[in-house]
Amino acid sequence: MQGRIVKGIAGFYYVYAEDRSIYECKAKGIFRKDKRKPMVGDRVVLDVLDAEELTGNITELEPRDNELIRPMVANVDQALIVFALTDPDPDYLLLDKLLLQYRMQDLPVIICFNKEDLGGEDARDTIADIYRDSGSRVLFTCAVNGEGVDELKELLKGKLSFVAGPSGVGKSSLINSLQDSVSIKTGNISRKLKRGKHTTRHSEIIPIEDTTFIMDTPGFSKMDVFIKDEWELKDYYNEFFPYENCRFKPCSHTHEPDCGVKDALDRGLISGIRYDNYSLLFSELKESHKKY
Repeated sequence: MQGRIVKGIAGFYYVYAEDRSIYECKAKGIFRKDKRKPMVGDRVVLDVLDAEELTGNITELEPRDNELIRPMVANVDQALIVFALTDPDPDYLLLDKLLLQYRMQDLPVIICFNKEDLGGEDARDTIADIYRDSGSRVLFTCAVNGEGVDELKELLKGKLSFVAGPSGVGKSSLINSLQDSVSIKTGNISRKLKRGKHTTRHSEIIPIEDTTFIMDTPGFSKMDVFIKDEWELKDYYNEFFPYENCRFKPCSHTHEPDCGVKDALDRGLISGIRYDNYSLLFSELKESHKKY
């Protein structure tokens, strides 16, 4: 039977199979010999050992489309970055770091601002303006009243999307609002994994529909940016591209005279928040590279 690993704990892998059941599985020793370790998100083949107890063995790992280290997951299609519109206010530097890391890995990104009911129209307009040219879809949702949830479902349809963002922004509540119609046989999975708590301690893929999956991950408040050359940083800022008619080639867009990007910033064509975060990251990367 074919399936996808949705969670891994202490040597056990929980596989969502084609019969809409979740099986508790062990991986065959041959994977260790080949130095291949199953990852959450892997597409696998399993042998069912007990259909009643929902246990089995993973016998094959299918080739991966991609794999990430943070979070550790394979075959990801897109990232869903979730922040609150307010309470807490968005940490734009953390958001931009997340956006940068996933763009570096060629992953499409949806930026979702939850708790829309707590913010006014002005807050929405301000945030939409900041990220309008970032190259990512910006969406506003409310897990409480369902605002924007149907639109989000359409953007997730047929994909494996993983959720990233700080704690307290309503990620788990938003995920719960997406799976109201899911019918899955889980056997003892609820007892073993203690589902239902709002605090996410492990990464877990949750089936939304037969071919739609979302990965819940623990929240965090800090993130480092890993990039070999600070001069590459500007290549991940879509809003810079139309204005890179600078006198100097290459141009860092930080201190050089006659810089097209800085001119666009002065004319209000580029977000000041996005540019300030870019400048800060450029300086931090430059200093870190001097140490090596």
